[in-house]
Amino acid sequence: MLNEVTATRYVTPLREGGSLPGIVEADDLGTYVMKFTGAGQGRKTLVAEVICGELARRLALRVPRLVTMQLDPVIGLSEPDQEVQELLKASGGLNLGMDYLPGSIGFDPLAYQVSSAEAGKVVWFDALINNVDRSWRNPNMLVWHGDLWLIDHGATMIWHHNWPGAQASAAKPYNASDHALAPFGPDVASAAAELAPLVTEELLTEVTALVPDEWLVDEPGFDTTDALRRAYVAPLLARAADIHERITLDAPAKATPSQAPGWLTDHLKPWPHPTKDSKTGQPGEKDGK
Repeated sequence: MLNEVTATRYVTPLREGGSLPGIVEADDLGTYVMKFTGAGQGRKTLVAEVICGELARRLALRVPRLVTMQLDPVIGLSEPDQEVQELLKASGGLNLGMDYLPGSIGFDPLAYQVSSAEAGKVVWFDALINNVDRSWRNPNMLVWHGDLWLIDHGATMIWHHNWPGAQASAAKPYNASDHALAPFGPDVASAAAELAPLVTEELLTEVTALVPDEWLVDEPGFDTTDALRRAYVAPLLARAADIHERITLDAPAKATPSQAPGWLTDHLKPWPHPTKDSKTGQPGEKDGK
């Protein structure tokens, strides 16, 4: 079960997200990015965030910690934006929060280098969950403390928007030509050999059990929430077996210099930083400081 917290203060909206998530403080003294049941994409976005985020975590991919968040819309009464107020009013009850990563920077493929092994794992995972939202246009990855973190898995498992066609949809191949990590020569075969055996029915059952019942009730075609959970398990289990054979991945793009400033490219480089001590993050001796 995911930890449950209560939102105590709405800080600010994050307008770069299509669902208008917001930064929220909670009663555990944590700060979270909150995604709302009342957003346009609805509760299925939150279901996808939980299933795919927690599956990624169990495959040793970096994902911010997820919690469920109780929201009393009254916390937004002082918010001047009418759109935000309406969103909060429509989202009373249980919502989703993910750890806010202070100081993180959006992934820049020209400034941050990713190994072919790590790129392969991310591409394979995105193929497994049919993630259509990790392109170079919108990477949905952050660099935090020199490491790559995966965020925003709401636009995944598109078959759960049309359960009668789920089997056919889940059987489709995955085109990774526009994937943000395609230029890094993803070693998908090695990733599949390592990760596919981990995606068992038991693991998927464990992950789907983390989705709150209230986000699953009243789904047409399913008598119980457990039946719906099993419907999520089946396509993921089938894709894990052979999706690596059906990934379209063009040859890596020719490397071009980053347009980011030098101070930013240094900050994005994985540890050890060339100008910082790998333990303290402070300037090293060669800086003369």
